Amino acid sequence: MEHKKVYTAIGLMSGTSLDGIDAALIKTDGYNHVEYIESVLIPYEDELRESLRGCLGKKEDPDGRIGMIEIAMTRAHAAAVDWLLGKAGYHPQDIDLIGFHGQTLFHDPAAGFTWQLGNGAMLARLTGINVINDMRSADVAAGGQGAPLLPLYHQARLGKSGQIVAILNIGGVANVTWLGANGAILAFDTGPGNALLDDWVKKHLNRPFDENGMLARQGNVHQNILELYLAHPYFSKIPPKSLDRDYWDTGHCQTLSAADGAATLSELTIQTIKKAQEHFPAQPEIWYVTGGGRHNPVLMDRLAKMLNAPVETVDTLGWNGDSLEAEGFAYLAVRSFLRLPLSLPSTTGGKNPVTGGRFHKVHWEDL
Repeated sequence: MEHKKVYTAIGLMSGTSLDGIDAALIKTDGYNHVEYIESVLIPYEDELRESLRGCLGKKEDPDGRIGMIEIAMTRAHAAAVDWLLGKAGYHPQDIDLIGFHGQTLFHDPAAGFTWQLGNGAMLARLTGINVINDMRSADVAAGGQGAPLLPLYHQARLGKSGQIVAILNIGGVANVTWLGANGAILAFDTGPGNALLDDWVKKHLNRPFDENGMLARQGNVHQNILELYLAHPYFSKIPPKSLDRDYWDTGHCQTLSAADGAATLSELTIQTIKKAQEHFPAQPEIWYVTGGGRHNPVLMDRLAKMLNAPVETVDTLGWNGDSLEAEGFAYLAVRSFLRLPLSLPSTTGGKNPVTGGRFHKVHWEDL
């Protein structure tokens, strides 16, 4: 049996919730061997978070302001690497690669455009570790959606379960990886995850999210408003398909109370996940939920009632549901380094499997 080289890699993820930087350390061969080592979440400072929030939805940087924010964001990622290394007891020379996702500002694959903020060359200089970033652009250029990118990592982590499994990530946008018992794989964004609800709660309570679903629990779902959202053609579109965080806004809910808006937007997430089942080749025998949404008992309780299968968190598999995305980008960095595919036709809709990423080598004379 051939033994493949095992790499030590760090993955960095800054999601659309803008809560901070997830950093994870794993060992992997880029194929089926994955060993979780350590992870940290470093919250963004308020000023940087609001600066990044102001960049969302932008497609260009005419005055250079976004470039300045990119420098600050990249420095924050370098600090997260330092924190992670200290917590794990590792040193920069122990690490082969950093997978640097960056911050998605705008994602429109139909127009052949996706933009993740983050300076890979600068991060390599600051950390003394080789960096791979810009992992979506090659897939988009090849006609794919550029998202979701973690299905191959989900498949590697799950291994041969012998079951039909759905791995559901409820981040700012929700996405699902459907894994067949025979190794088949399908993935797509299901619809809004936490983003609309987070925006609503920030507007009405000035809090970052609906902690424990308390606000939604006090409200009533307005079916007429829900139907306005569900009438969007995206939900009947055949996958693979992907979304930008700002594909929808909270405008339909503007006449609702804070609690009713939260209840309605929470139910939107549930109903669009339920609707995603229409696109599966076969119904899952079990669902595993990852991402911040799994901490919301309103979402989890409703999913358990609405889906025709058991619903568990990925933590029951022994995975860390808070670091899974960051781990995935460490894994993809190794695959990129090995020139292996990061996406498949059944995960992003491209015509062929596509590798990707830009490699930034440390130049020791610069350190």
